[in-house]
Amino acid sequence: MKILYVTTIGGTMLFFKQFIKELVGAGHTVDIAANTSISNVPNEYIELGCNVFPISCTRSPFSKGTLVAIKQLKQIVSKGNYDLVHCHTPIAAMCTRLACRKAHKNGTRVIYTAHGFHFYKGGPIQNWLLYYPVEKVCAHFTDVLITINKEDHALAQKKMKAKQIEYVPGVGINVSKFADAVVDRDAKRDEIGVPRDAFFILSVGELNHNKNHEVIIRALAEIKNKNVHYGIAGKGSLHDYLISLSKELGVSEQVHLLGFRPDIPELYKSADLCAFPSVREGLGLAAIEGMAAGLPLIVSDNRGAKSYATDNVNAIICPIGNHVSEYADALNRMIADDSMRKSMGEYNFDFAKKFEVKQINEQMREIYKIHD
Repeated sequence: MKILYVTTIGGTMLFFKQFIKELVGAGHTVDIAANTSISNVPNEYIELGCNVFPISCTRSPFSKGTLVAIKQLKQIVSKGNYDLVHCHTPIAAMCTRLACRKAHKNGTRVIYTAHGFHFYKGGPIQNWLLYYPVEKVCAHFTDVLITINKEDHALAQKKMKAKQIEYVPGVGINVSKFADAVVDRDAKRDEIGVPRDAFFILSVGELNHNKNHEVIIRALAEIKNKNVHYGIAGKGSLHDYLISLSKELGVSEQVHLLGFRPDIPELYKSADLCAFPSVREGLGLAAIEGMAAGLPLIVSDNRGAKSYATDNVNAIICPIGNHVSEYADALNRMIADDSMRKSMGEYNFDFAKKFEVKQINEQMREIYKIHD
Protein backbone atom coordinates (compact mmCIF):
# COMPACT_ATOMS: atom_id res chain seq x y z
CA MET A 1 0.00 0.00 0.00
CA LYS A 2 1.19 3.52 -0.80
CA ILE A 3 0.24 6.12 1.82
CA LEU A 4 0.58 9.90 2.03
CA TYR A 5 0.42 11.74 5.36
CA VAL A 6 -0.49 15.43 5.19
CA THR A 7 -0.17 17.93 8.04
CA THR A 8 0.46 21.65 8.33
CA ILE A 9 3.29 21.34 10.85
CA GLY A 10 6.06 18.83 10.22
CA GLY A 11 6.56 18.28 13.94
CA THR A 12 3.08 16.76 14.17
CA MET A 13 4.60 13.65 12.63
CA LEU A 14 6.35 12.94 15.95
CA PHE A 15 3.07 11.46 17.17
CA PHE A 16 3.01 8.73 14.51
CA LYS A 17 6.55 7.40 14.72
CA GLN A 18 5.80 3.90 15.93
CA PHE A 19 2.88 3.30 13.57
CA ILE A 20 4.75 4.53 10.51
CA LYS A 21 7.79 2.42 11.43
CA GLU A 22 5.45 -0.58 11.56
CA LEU A 23 3.95 0.32 8.17
CA VAL A 24 7.34 0.72 6.51
CA GLY A 25 8.61 -2.44 8.18
CA ALA A 26 5.68 -4.35 6.73
CA GLY A 27 6.60 -3.21 3.21
CA HIS A 28 4.25 -0.25 2.77
CA THR A 29 5.39 3.07 1.32
CA VAL A 30 4.80 6.18 3.40
CA ASP A 31 5.37 9.74 2.18
CA ILE A 32 4.74 13.03 3.98
CA ALA A 33 3.55 16.48 2.89
CA ALA A 34 3.94 19.37 5.34
CA ASN A 35 4.91 23.02 5.59
CA THR A 36 8.56 22.43 6.40
CA SER A 37 9.21 26.17 6.70
CA ILE A 38 7.15 26.11 9.92
CA SER A 39 8.57 22.90 11.37
CA ASN A 40 10.72 20.21 9.82
CA VAL A 41 9.54 16.64 9.57
CA PRO A 42 11.68 14.59 12.03
CA ASN A 43 14.82 13.12 10.48
CA GLU A 44 13.88 9.56 11.35
CA TYR A 45 11.27 9.62 8.59
CA ILE A 46 13.92 10.52 6.04
CA GLU A 47 15.98 7.63 7.37
CA LEU A 48 12.98 5.32 6.90
CA GLY A 49 12.91 6.28 3.21
CA CYS A 50 9.86 8.54 3.33
CA ASN A 51 9.68 11.26 0.69
CA VAL A 52 8.90 14.67 2.21
CA PHE A 53 7.02 17.15 0.05
CA PRO A 54 6.89 20.82 1.14
CA ILE A 55 3.49 22.48 0.93
CA SER A 56 2.57 26.07 1.71
CA CYS A 57 -0.50 25.83 3.95
CA THR A 58 -0.33 27.54 7.34
CA ARG A 59 -2.48 27.54 10.47
CA SER A 60 -4.45 30.48 9.04
CA PRO A 61 -7.33 29.73 6.66
CA PHE A 62 -6.88 33.22 5.19
CA SER A 63 -3.30 32.71 4.06
CA LYS A 64 -2.51 32.87 0.33
CA GLY A 65 -0.64 29.64 0.90
CA THR A 66 -3.91 27.77 1.30
CA LEU A 67 -4.82 27.97 -2.39
CA VAL A 68 -1.25 27.21 -3.38
CA ALA A 69 -1.23 24.17 -1.10
CA ILE A 70 -4.34 22.77 -2.79
CA LYS A 71 -2.57 22.93 -6.17
CA GLN A 72 0.59 21.43 -4.71
CA LEU A 73 -1.33 18.55 -3.16
CA LYS A 74 -3.17 17.86 -6.41
CA GLN A 75 0.18 17.41 -8.13
CA ILE A 76 1.67 15.31 -5.32
CA VAL A 77 -1.33 12.98 -5.18
CA SER A 78 -1.61 12.72 -8.96
CA LYS A 79 2.06 11.82 -9.41
CA GLY A 80 2.20 9.58 -6.37
CA ASN A 81 -0.79 7.41 -7.22
CA TYR A 82 -1.51 6.82 -3.52
CA ASP A 83 -3.88 4.18 -2.24
CA LEU A 84 -4.58 6.17 0.90
CA VAL A 85 -4.15 9.80 1.97
CA HIS A 86 -4.34 10.49 5.71
CA CYS A 87 -4.58 14.16 6.70
CA HIS A 88 -4.22 15.92 10.04
CA THR A 89 -4.72 19.49 11.35
CA PRO A 90 -7.70 21.55 10.11
CA ILE A 91 -6.19 23.65 7.31
CA ALA A 92 -4.05 20.87 5.85
CA ALA A 93 -7.06 18.57 6.04
CA MET A 94 -9.25 21.05 4.18
CA CYS A 95 -6.61 21.50 1.47
CA THR A 96 -6.11 17.75 1.19
CA ARG A 97 -9.75 16.83 0.84
CA LEU A 98 -10.38 19.52 -1.76
CA ALA A 99 -7.24 18.52 -3.66
CA CYS A 100 -8.14 14.81 -3.59
CA ARG A 101 -11.63 15.01 -5.09
CA LYS A 102 -10.56 13.59 -8.45
CA ALA A 103 -8.25 10.99 -6.89
CA HIS A 104 -11.04 10.09 -4.48
CA LYS A 105 -13.36 9.30 -7.38
CA ASN A 106 -10.59 7.15 -8.87
CA GLY A 107 -10.26 5.01 -5.76
CA THR A 108 -7.85 6.80 -3.43
CA ARG A 109 -9.17 6.57 0.14
CA VAL A 110 -9.09 9.79 2.15
CA ILE A 111 -8.87 9.66 5.94
CA TYR A 112 -8.97 12.64 8.27
CA THR A 113 -8.08 12.57 11.95
CA ALA A 114 -9.62 15.55 13.75
CA HIS A 115 -7.37 16.11 16.76
CA GLY A 116 -10.14 18.13 18.42
CA PHE A 117 -12.56 20.15 16.29
CA HIS A 118 -11.97 23.90 16.58
CA PHE A 119 -15.71 24.24 17.26
CA TYR A 120 -17.11 22.67 20.42
CA LYS A 121 -19.64 23.24 23.17
CA GLY A 122 -18.92 26.60 24.73
CA GLY A 123 -16.31 27.41 22.08
CA PRO A 124 -15.91 30.82 20.41
CA ILE A 125 -18.75 31.66 18.02
CA GLN A 126 -16.25 32.69 15.34
CA ASN A 127 -14.85 29.17 15.33
CA TRP A 128 -18.32 27.77 14.68
CA LEU A 129 -18.87 30.29 11.88
CA LEU A 130 -15.51 29.58 10.25
CA TYR A 131 -14.54 25.95 10.86
CA TYR A 132 -17.87 24.16 11.18
CA PRO A 133 -19.11 24.86 7.61
CA VAL A 134 -15.71 23.85 6.19
CA GLU A 135 -15.69 20.55 8.09
CA LYS A 136 -19.29 19.85 7.15
CA VAL A 137 -18.60 20.35 3.42
CA CYS A 138 -15.28 18.51 3.39
CA ALA A 139 -16.81 15.52 5.18
CA HIS A 140 -18.51 14.68 1.87
CA PHE A 141 -15.03 13.98 0.42
CA THR A 142 -13.91 11.88 3.38
CA ASP A 143 -13.92 8.09 3.50
CA VAL A 144 -13.11 7.88 7.21
CA LEU A 145 -13.42 10.71 9.73
CA ILE A 146 -11.57 9.84 12.94
CA THR A 147 -12.35 11.72 16.16
CA ILE A 148 -10.28 11.39 19.31
CA ASN A 149 -12.81 12.33 21.99
CA LYS A 150 -16.40 11.34 22.62
CA GLU A 151 -17.92 14.80 22.29
CA ASP A 152 -16.46 15.29 18.81
CA HIS A 153 -17.49 11.76 17.88
CA ALA A 154 -21.12 12.40 18.84
CA LEU A 155 -21.15 15.67 16.91
CA ALA A 156 -19.58 14.06 13.83
CA GLN A 157 -22.10 11.23 13.83
CA LYS A 158 -24.95 13.70 14.02
CA LYS A 159 -23.71 16.42 11.67
CA MET A 160 -21.02 15.08 9.31
CA LYS A 161 -21.63 13.02 6.17
CA ALA A 162 -18.35 11.14 5.93
CA LYS A 163 -18.71 7.57 4.69
CA GLN A 164 -17.38 6.21 7.98
CA ILE A 165 -16.91 7.86 11.38
CA GLU A 166 -14.65 6.28 13.98
CA TYR A 167 -13.63 7.02 17.55
CA VAL A 168 -9.93 6.37 18.16
CA PRO A 169 -8.64 7.67 21.52
CA GLY A 170 -5.61 9.55 20.26
CA VAL A 171 -2.35 8.16 18.96
CA GLY A 172 -1.71 6.08 22.04
CA ILE A 173 1.10 5.99 24.57
CA ASN A 174 3.70 3.44 25.55
CA VAL A 175 2.14 2.63 28.91
CA SER A 176 5.10 0.66 30.25
CA LYS A 177 7.45 3.59 29.56
CA PHE A 178 5.60 5.57 32.24
CA ALA A 179 4.30 2.78 34.46
CA ASP A 180 7.67 1.05 34.82
CA ALA A 181 9.96 4.08 34.94
CA VAL A 182 12.55 3.81 37.70
CA VAL A 183 13.90 6.96 39.30
CA ASP A 184 15.76 8.10 42.36
CA ARG A 185 13.00 10.42 43.55
CA ASP A 186 15.21 12.47 45.87
CA ALA A 187 17.96 12.88 43.28
CA LYS A 188 15.50 13.96 40.60
CA ARG A 189 13.97 16.54 42.93
CA ASP A 190 17.43 17.80 43.84
CA GLU A 191 18.17 18.18 40.13
CA ILE A 192 15.13 20.38 39.42
CA GLY A 193 15.20 22.32 42.67
CA VAL A 194 12.15 20.81 44.38
CA PRO A 195 12.58 20.03 48.10
CA ARG A 196 12.56 16.33 48.87
CA ASP A 197 9.69 16.64 51.36
CA ALA A 198 7.56 19.04 49.26
CA PHE A 199 4.19 18.27 47.75
CA PHE A 200 5.05 18.40 44.05
CA ILE A 201 2.51 19.21 41.34
CA LEU A 202 3.56 18.64 37.72
CA SER A 203 2.18 19.91 34.41
CA VAL A 204 3.55 18.95 31.01
CA GLY A 205 2.81 21.12 28.01
CA GLU A 206 3.61 24.21 25.99
CA LEU A 207 3.67 27.50 27.88
CA ASN A 208 0.70 29.15 26.19
CA HIS A 209 -2.68 30.61 27.11
CA ASN A 210 -4.58 27.46 26.17
CA LYS A 211 -2.68 25.31 28.67
CA ASN A 212 -3.70 27.81 31.37
CA HIS A 213 -0.81 27.15 33.75
CA GLU A 214 -1.44 30.58 35.20
CA VAL A 215 -4.48 29.37 37.15
CA ILE A 216 -2.35 26.83 39.07
CA ILE A 217 0.24 29.48 39.90
CA ARG A 218 -2.52 31.78 41.19
CA ALA A 219 -4.05 28.90 43.17
CA LEU A 220 -0.62 28.18 44.65
CA ALA A 221 -0.49 31.76 45.89
CA GLU A 222 -3.99 31.47 47.33
CA ILE A 223 -3.38 28.33 49.40
CA LYS A 224 -0.32 29.93 51.05
CA ASN A 225 1.54 26.68 51.67
CA LYS A 226 5.28 27.10 51.11
CA ASN A 227 5.80 23.34 51.03
CA VAL A 228 3.80 22.98 47.80
CA HIS A 229 5.82 23.27 44.59
CA TYR A 230 4.70 23.43 40.96
CA GLY A 231 6.78 22.31 37.99
CA ILE A 232 5.96 22.83 34.32
CA ALA A 233 7.84 20.81 31.69
CA GLY A 234 7.61 22.64 28.40
CA LYS A 235 8.64 25.70 26.42
CA GLY A 236 6.57 28.52 25.03
CA SER A 237 5.82 32.19 24.58
CA LEU A 238 4.56 32.70 28.15
CA HIS A 239 7.83 31.74 29.84
CA ASP A 240 8.78 35.26 30.93
CA TYR A 241 5.21 36.15 31.84
CA LEU A 242 4.84 33.14 34.14
CA ILE A 243 8.13 33.97 35.85
CA SER A 244 6.98 37.56 36.34
CA LEU A 245 3.58 36.43 37.63
CA SER A 246 5.20 34.04 40.11
CA LYS A 247 7.37 36.86 41.48
CA GLU A 248 4.40 39.22 41.68
CA LEU A 249 2.38 36.65 43.65
CA GLY A 250 5.25 35.77 45.97
CA VAL A 251 5.57 32.12 44.86
CA SER A 252 8.64 32.33 42.62
CA GLU A 253 10.57 29.93 44.89
CA GLN A 254 7.77 27.37 44.49
CA VAL A 255 7.37 27.53 40.70
CA HIS A 256 9.84 25.67 38.47
CA LEU A 257 9.79 26.23 34.70
CA LEU A 258 11.69 23.15 33.56
CA GLY A 259 11.78 23.74 29.80
CA PHE A 260 11.88 20.86 27.34
CA ARG A 261 12.62 17.63 29.20
CA PRO A 262 13.66 14.23 27.83
CA ASP A 263 12.94 12.65 31.24
CA ILE A 264 9.15 13.07 31.50
CA PRO A 265 8.52 9.55 32.90
CA GLU A 266 11.04 10.20 35.68
CA LEU A 267 9.46 13.58 36.45
CA TYR A 268 6.04 11.93 36.81
CA LYS A 269 7.50 9.38 39.19
CA SER A 270 8.93 12.25 41.25
CA ALA A 271 5.60 14.08 41.49
CA ASP A 272 2.57 13.71 43.76
CA LEU A 273 -0.07 15.10 41.43
CA CYS A 274 -0.64 16.07 37.79
CA ALA A 275 -2.45 19.29 36.89
CA PHE A 276 -3.89 19.94 33.43
CA PRO A 277 -6.11 23.05 33.47
CA SER A 278 -6.30 23.52 29.69
CA VAL A 279 -9.03 25.63 28.14
CA ARG A 280 -9.25 23.28 25.16
CA GLU A 281 -7.89 19.78 24.50
CA GLY A 282 -8.71 17.34 21.75
CA LEU A 283 -7.66 14.62 24.18
CA GLY A 284 -4.61 15.41 26.31
CA LEU A 285 -1.98 12.68 26.08
CA ALA A 286 0.23 14.27 28.73
CA ALA A 287 -2.47 13.70 31.34
CA ILE A 288 -2.84 10.08 30.24
CA GLU A 289 0.92 9.62 30.57
CA GLY A 290 0.62 10.90 34.14
CA MET A 291 -2.18 8.40 34.73
CA ALA A 292 0.05 5.58 33.49
CA ALA A 293 2.64 6.68 36.05
CA GLY A 294 -0.02 6.18 38.74
CA LEU A 295 -0.74 9.81 39.57
CA PRO A 296 -4.06 11.47 40.46
CA LEU A 297 -5.23 14.41 38.34
CA ILE A 298 -6.62 17.88 38.61
CA VAL A 299 -8.09 18.81 35.22
CA SER A 300 -10.40 21.37 33.68
CA ASP A 301 -13.82 20.36 32.40
CA ASN A 302 -12.77 20.28 28.75
CA ARG A 303 -14.04 17.72 26.24
CA GLY A 304 -10.73 15.89 26.00
CA ALA A 305 -10.55 15.30 29.74
CA LYS A 306 -14.07 13.88 29.69
CA SER A 307 -12.66 10.87 27.83
CA TYR A 308 -10.63 9.78 30.88
CA ALA A 309 -11.43 11.91 33.94
CA THR A 310 -14.31 11.20 36.32
CA ASP A 311 -14.78 13.69 39.13
CA ASN A 312 -13.87 12.33 42.57
CA VAL A 313 -13.01 8.93 41.07
CA ASN A 314 -9.65 9.48 39.39
CA ALA A 315 -9.53 13.26 39.25
CA ILE A 316 -10.87 16.50 40.60
CA ILE A 317 -12.48 18.40 37.74
CA CYS A 318 -12.54 22.20 37.89
CA PRO A 319 -14.33 24.71 35.66
CA ILE A 320 -12.58 25.90 32.52
CA GLY A 321 -10.85 29.25 32.83
CA ASN A 322 -9.55 31.47 35.59
CA HIS A 323 -11.42 29.85 38.50
CA VAL A 324 -8.61 30.24 41.01
CA SER A 325 -10.63 29.45 44.14
CA GLU A 326 -11.89 26.16 42.70
CA TYR A 327 -8.35 25.09 41.81
CA ALA A 328 -7.10 26.17 45.24
CA ASP A 329 -9.82 24.07 46.88
CA ALA A 330 -8.90 21.11 44.67
CA LEU A 331 -5.22 21.44 45.60
CA ASN A 332 -6.03 21.63 49.29
CA ARG A 333 -8.18 18.50 49.05
CA MET A 334 -5.44 16.58 47.25
CA ILE A 335 -2.73 17.71 49.66
CA ALA A 336 -4.77 16.78 52.72
CA ASP A 337 -6.07 13.37 51.62
CA ASP A 338 -3.36 10.76 51.08
CA SER A 339 -5.86 7.91 50.73
CA MET A 340 -7.81 9.74 48.01
CA ARG A 341 -4.65 10.38 46.02
CA LYS A 342 -3.59 6.75 46.37
CA SER A 343 -7.00 5.47 45.27
CA MET A 344 -7.11 7.81 42.29
CA GLY A 345 -3.57 6.91 41.29
CA GLU A 346 -4.30 3.18 41.36
CA TYR A 347 -7.44 3.69 39.27
CA ASN A 348 -5.48 5.75 36.74
CA PHE A 349 -2.70 3.18 36.52
CA ASP A 350 -5.23 0.60 35.30
CA PHE A 351 -7.37 2.95 33.21
CA ALA A 352 -4.39 4.24 31.20
CA LYS A 353 -4.02 0.79 29.63
CA LYS A 354 -7.00 1.64 27.39
CA PHE A 355 -4.69 4.08 25.59
CA GLU A 356 -1.84 1.63 24.95
CA VAL A 357 -0.26 2.46 21.59
CA LYS A 358 -0.31 -1.16 20.44
CA GLN A 359 -4.10 -1.24 20.76
CA ILE A 360 -4.45 2.11 18.99
CA ASN A 361 -2.21 0.98 16.13
CA GLU A 362 -4.22 -2.22 15.74
CA GLN A 363 -7.37 -0.12 15.45
CA MET A 364 -5.67 2.02 12.81
CA ARG A 365 -4.65 -1.05 10.82
CA GLU A 366 -8.31 -2.07 10.74
CA ILE A 367 -9.30 1.38 9.49
CA TYR A 368 -6.51 1.29 6.88
CA LYS A 369 -7.73 -2.22 5.93
CA ILE A 370 -4.29 -3.66 6.51
CA HIS A 371 -4.39 -7.25 7.65
CA ASP A 372 -1.41 -9.41 8.59
